[in-house]
Parts: sequence; C-alpha cells; structure tokens
Amino acid sequence: MTERRVRPALSPMKHAWRRQSPPPAGPPAGPPAPGGPAASDGVPRDGASVVHAALYRDGRRVSTPDSLAETFRQLREYPSGMAWIGLHRPSEGEIHSLAAEFDLHPLAVEDALEAHQRPKLERYGDTLFVVLRAARYLDAAEEVDFGELHVFVGQDFVITVRHGAAPDLSAVRRRMEAAPELLALGPEAVLYAILDAVVDGYAPVVEGVQNDIDEIETEVFRGDPEVSRRIYELSREMVEFQRATRPLVGMLHSLMAGFAKYRTDEELQRYLRDVADHVTHTSERVDGFRQALADILTVNSTLVTQQQNAEMRALAEAGFEQNEEIKKISAWAAILFAPTLVGTIYGMNFEEMPELRWALGYPFAVALMGAVCLSLYLIFKRRNWL
Repeated sequence: MTERRVRPALSPMKHAWRRQSPPPAGPPAGPPAPGGPAASDGVPRDGASVVHAALYRDGRRVSTPDSLAETFRQLREYPSGMAWIGLHRPSEGEIHSLAAEFDLHPLAVEDALEAHQRPKLERYGDTLFVVLRAARYLDAAEEVDFGELHVFVGQDFVITVRHGAAPDLSAVRRRMEAAPELLALGPEAVLYAILDAVVDGYAPVVEGVQNDIDEIETEVFRGDPEVSRRIYELSREMVEFQRATRPLVGMLHSLMAGFAKYRTDEELQRYLRDVADHVTHTSERVDGFRQALADILTVNSTLVTQQQNAEMRALAEAGFEQNEEIKKISAWAAILFAPTLVGTIYGMNFEEMPELRWALGYPFAVALMGAVCLSLYLIFKRRNWL
C-alpha cells in the first residue's frame, strides 16, 4: 500500500452558524462519481458494510467512491480534502484496512469490532475515538431500542461504525452538505453534528417514556395485574437509557475543556455548549423517570398489599361465619343424637331387659331423653354455640 501523505489540519473558518432542519433528499452538493453508492447512511445494500463514502473539499462533495480502496486512492489525490466513510457492522478485514490507512489505534479498532461498549471519548494522538449510544422509541412495541455508534475523527477523515438501526446518519450528511460553510470546518464539525443528531434523537424517546409512565400510573390505580411486569421492563430500559446519556455529559465537558488547546472555532464552541445543555436536560429527565418508576412500584406494592389484606380479611370473615354455622349444626346434631341413642337402646329386641315390664319405663325413657337434650342445649347455649 502506498504511504499516505500527512496533511495538515484544516484551518478554522468563520461562518454564520444556524441549526437547520434536514433538507429534502436531493443530489449531493458536488459531482458524485458514477456508480457510487446511494447517498444514505442506512442499512447497506447487498450485505455490504460500507454504507456510504464521500470526499469533500472546501465543504463540497467532490467524489463518491464505490469502495474503501477507491476512497483511499482518491483521498491521496486531494491533499486538502476530507473523507467521510459510513459503515454498518463492518467485517474485521474492513476495519483493519481502515486502521492501516488512517493509523487507527489497535485499542480503538478492537472496540469498534465489538459492540456493547459504554459511551466514552478517547484521544489517540491526532485521532479522536468516540462511542455513542443512540436510542429510538418503537411506538408499536412501546419500548426503547438502543443502537451503538463508533466515530473516528482525524485531521482529514471521519469514520462512523454503526451497530444497530439507530442512529440514521443520512439526515446528518444531507444537513452538512446543505451547509458548505459548516462542512468546510472539517471533521470536528461533522463530529458535533453527529453528537447533536444522537442527542436530538433522545427527545422522542423521552416523550414516549413519559406517555408510558402516565399509562402505568392509570393502570396501577385501576388494579391491572400485569402492571408490575411493565414497570419492571420500563425500569430496565431506563437503566440502559441512563447508561447512554449520563457519560455524555462528562464527554461533552471534556471536549469543551479542550477548546483553547485545539483552537476550536467559536461557533462550534457555542454549538457544543448547546448540545451539552440538551444532553444534561435529557439526563435529568431520565433520572426523574427512574425515581418516578421506583415510586410507582412502591405505590403499586402498597396497593397490592392492601388488596391482598382486604381479600384475606374477607376470607377470614367468611371462614368465621362458616365456623359459626358449623358450630350450630354440630350442637343440634349432638342434641338430636341423645334421644336417638336412648331410643336405640330401648329398641333392642332382648327379653331380659329390666325396664321392659316396668310400668313407668316409657315415661322414664322419655324423661331421660328430654333431660339429656335440655342439658346439652344449656351447655351449648352457654358456650354461644346456639
């Protein structure tokens, strides 16, 4: 491989910074090379990893290479140009090819190959390595989907490596190409635009989660038995959301701390401070969501406990009433059993029974039955069985 010529950093340019809405998709602001990939940073076609690659000079696209090798070759031909390469779950060979061409640090390359990295910012010489966690809210499933984005920023290149569907960087590219004076500031401006896109993508997620929490509160007081599972699942998503947003606050402050050292353009400084304000607000909202879900879970546990206590009380009362009825039935059964026992004894067919020929035998038997029944009745009555 031909050794690349080292190019100096692009000089900062003054411009009127405006946060613009993404313009409608149209032809790139420069003559794309024929046969190049479509201007999109979505999922690549035909299973390829390179989503989009383009070369820019003075804020305008000058070429759209159709392969990494062609991108490297053309970048050497434009000493003052900048390459912006987007990849989606690249292979190990592609990452190592980029590492050899742009002198990427092995640790950063290893992180880019492996997803599930925490958000962080590392500087390796003249190259900045940034890991971001993007998020999007899925309305149909009412859940939060997280993606991972790795960004390499050098003096004349920006490489984005996506793991997951989010974020969609095509809008970022169109926005930057629609503002050549902004894109002319170089890779640092692209990085800040990507940060802004990721942070702005948190807003719909915050709104969706807020709606979910409102629905959960209604379900809690309605007594929905499935609400505990929903609270738990949303709490886990908020833990992931917190892990995505909280490190960003420190990362952005680290970038702001290097404004003077790296002579960052004043407008980019204002832009980054605005992004930092947004991510701080989002992080605070996520912290509030976690606390709200914890409080809702406590209230739900209290309501469930109260409901269980009420059910147990109702069961106890029903059992008590049943016991009272059983006692009454048992008492009357015992009272009625006494005359049955006496009548059964005197109904036996034996000739040698002393009371059979006794004139007072019948009155005596009846009186005995009555006395036993009356005694049992008084005993049960005293014990409140009757």
